[in-house]
Amino acid sequence: MANLFVAEGRCHFCHQTAAHVEHLIAGDYGLICSQCVAACTALLQSAAGAAPQPPRRDRYAFERLVRHFAPLTPHDVSATSRRYPARQQADLQVALDDLFGERLVPENFVGIRHEYRHELLDFSKLLEQSRPVEVAPAQFEEIDIGGKTVRCLKNGLWLLRDGDHPYAVVLSQQAEYGPGSTTFGIEIAAPAGAPGAALAEHVFAALEMRLSKESCYRGRVLSLESGHQWSGHSARIKVHELEAVDRAQIVLPESTLRALERNVVAFASQRSALKALGLSTQKGLLFHGPPGTGKTHCIRYLAGRLEGHTTLLITAEQVGLLPEYMTLARLLQPAMVVIEDADLIARERTETGSACEEIMLNLLLNELDGLREKADVFFILTTNRPETLEPALANRPGRIDQAIEFPLPDEPLRERLVSLYARTLPVSAALAADLARRTDGASPAFIKELLRRVAQHHIESGQQGEVSRATADEALHEMLFSGGALNMALLGANRSSVQIPS
Repeated sequence: MANLFVAEGRCHFCHQTAAHVEHLIAGDYGLICSQCVAACTALLQSAAGAAPQPPRRDRYAFERLVRHFAPLTPHDVSATSRRYPARQQADLQVALDDLFGERLVPENFVGIRHEYRHELLDFSKLLEQSRPVEVAPAQFEEIDIGGKTVRCLKNGLWLLRDGDHPYAVVLSQQAEYGPGSTTFGIEIAAPAGAPGAALAEHVFAALEMRLSKESCYRGRVLSLESGHQWSGHSARIKVHELEAVDRAQIVLPESTLRALERNVVAFASQRSALKALGLSTQKGLLFHGPPGTGKTHCIRYLAGRLEGHTTLLITAEQVGLLPEYMTLARLLQPAMVVIEDADLIARERTETGSACEEIMLNLLLNELDGLREKADVFFILTTNRPETLEPALANRPGRIDQAIEFPLPDEPLRERLVSLYARTLPVSAALAADLARRTDGASPAFIKELLRRVAQHHIESGQQGEVSRATADEALHEMLFSGGALNMALLGANRSSVQIPS
C-alpha cells in the first residue's frame, strides 16, 4: 500500500495548489487533492453496479510493475542480472518457455518497446517515469538450429509469482557498439532480503541447468559464425548436417583404423570406468599425413560413432574464437573439438608472426593441459605438416596422447578406393586393378576425382556398358597434364609415381 501524507505542491489531476484545496495528499508517485479524491469516490460508487470492465491495459511498463508488486514499492525490490551470448539465444528461449510456462498477455507477460538497440533494458529503466518504457507487442526472430527453427523473443517482461512472493523477469537484447557481439540480459526482480535473493538464485540455477543439459545443440556438429569484423566474439552457432560415413567407407590400413577406434570410440565407452579410477577423461589426438588421405573424412565417421557427443569444427580463420569454442565444449560435453590445419596456430614459436599468434598457441596449450576443470572432451588436431608443429605441443605427453598417421594408400587399398568411388559406374574388376596399379603415390582425394573424370568422359563418349580402358586413359591424362604440377599437389598425388597413359 502507498505511503500517504499531507504535503505542499500541486495536484497532479486538477493542478490546484495546496492553498486552494482543503488537503493535498502525497503518495509514492504524485499528489492528489481532497476534491479529486471525492470526485473519484463518487465515480467509483456510481460504477459499482455497472457491467464488468475489460482487464486494464497499461500503457507503460512502470504501471504494470507497480501494480504487480503492490503493496511493495520499488524500494522494497532488488534485482539480480546475468548476461548470455547470442549463440545461446535458441537455448535461452527454450529454457525460459520451459521454466515459466505459457506466455499470457497481459496476465503474466508483456512485450516492451526497446528504443535503442545498444541499450540494455533493466528493471530500473522500466521503472522510469520521466522517459517511460512503453508496453508493446513482443518482437521475435527465427533462429535456425539445423532442420528446424526456434521462434525467439528479443525482449519481454514476465510478471510471475512464487507462492505469495511476486517477482518479475526482464529479457533484453543489446547490440554492443563497434565490432562487438549481441548479448542478452536476464534480470530477476524480487522482494529485497534473503527470500528474494534465494528465489533469484533458484530461478537462475534452473535456467542454467536447462541451458547445459537440455541444449538444442547437444549431439550436433557445430561451428561458430564470426561477426562482420574480427572481435574475438562469435555471432551465432551454425549447425552442420553431415552425410553419414560408414566403416566400409573408411579405406585405411587396418592397424590405423584399429588405433582410431581404440583411442576414440572405445575410450569414450570406458570413461565411467576411467573416472572411477581417478583418471582423466580428456584426450588429445593428432591426425597427420599428406593432403587428401582422409583425415577430415575420418572425423565425419567418428562424429557418427560417438553417440551423444557434440562435435565442434574449428577452421584456421576461427582460431580467434578458441575461448568461446572451449566454453561451448565444456557446456555441451561430452564433446569432440576438431582443429583443422593445426600447424597454422601451433607452429614453432620461432615461426610465429605476431604476439597474437603466440597468445593463441599458449591458449591452446593451456586447454590441452587441462588447466581448467577436466572435461569429457576429445581434442583432435589435423595437419599436413607435423614437422612444423611447436615441440611443446607435439613432444609433450598429456597434450597429444596419440599421433595417428594417415598414409598414402598401397595398391590393395587403391583398388578398394576405385571400387568405392566408382559407385554405380560400370568399372570392371580388371580396369579397377589396372587403375590401382598405375596410381602409385596417389591420395584417396586424387582417386576420387579420377573416378569422377572417368564418369564424365564415359558419359560424353555415349558408350554403353563397361567403361573402356581408353576412356580411363583420357581422364587420367587430363588430370596429369591439364592442371599441371599444381593440380597434382592439390589432389595429393606424386607425379613421378603415377603412370602416364601411353
